[in-house]
Amino acid sequence: MQSGPRPAIQVRTAFISDIHLGSRDCRADLVLDFLHRVQPEQLILVGDIIDIWSLRRSFYWPQSHSDVLRTILGKTKYGTRVIYVPGNHDEQFRQVCGISFGNLEMHREYVHETLRGQQLLVMHGDEFDGAVRCNRWLLALGSGLYDVVLGMNRALNALRHRFGYGYWSLAGYLKSRVGNAMSYVRSFEAAAAHAARRRGLDGIVCGHIHRPEMADIGGVLYCNDGDWVDSCSALVETRTGELELWHWTDADREMPLPQRVRTEARAA
Repeated sequence: MQSGPRPAIQVRTAFISDIHLGSRDCRADLVLDFLHRVQPEQLILVGDIIDIWSLRRSFYWPQSHSDVLRTILGKTKYGTRVIYVPGNHDEQFRQVCGISFGNLEMHREYVHETLRGQQLLVMHGDEFDGAVRCNRWLLALGSGLYDVVLGMNRALNALRHRFGYGYWSLAGYLKSRVGNAMSYVRSFEAAAAHAARRRGLDGIVCGHIHRPEMADIGGVLYCNDGDWVDSCSALVETRTGELELWHWTDADREMPLPQRVRTEARAA
């Protein structure tokens, strides 16, 4: 049992996306824990923060979802610069891109410069859907079927928790084991890296496909910060300029588990 407040983790930049507030699959408890524990100089929201698609199907908005928004807005009052790059599930906010509200800035896309001078393109990632060919099963997995998989995931993990087992991702298992799904993921990553390369930038940060990853693709740094319905992950730039993926689970939130940039390169 904790004897006092946990110390804040000071970082230069935190990238988070795909929170999906308004969805029953949103892990608002872990998002709040992350936001309370991690104190970034810049917080970059990489789209699908609010799931307007889900809200249209069935309205769901518990207090914890309001608390997430309140906490994000609260950070702007205490000096944190918040950059919001809307995604496809909150695309309505793209209509106000270019507008600033104090320390909250709305951007259609954004270029972030790290402490070490790397220039990273920040986009949600749905922009690459048209460049990635996939079959009907994968298109369904990206919409209705994915919701079904997440529902099964909730039920399965509730059962695992009852018997003392940790969290296990059914969605992640399917993405890593089904050949066509991995083909889609690799094509998406290549398209994202190409977008950064075409603009003469060092890398790209995106979300959208709910698969956290860091890789060197043809000399371009590809970073996907994951999501907060399944992987519960964030991309973090430390105070010394290192980029790390942090997974924030029930078991691990006392101390995040950083994953370093992979050293192997992939063909473009």
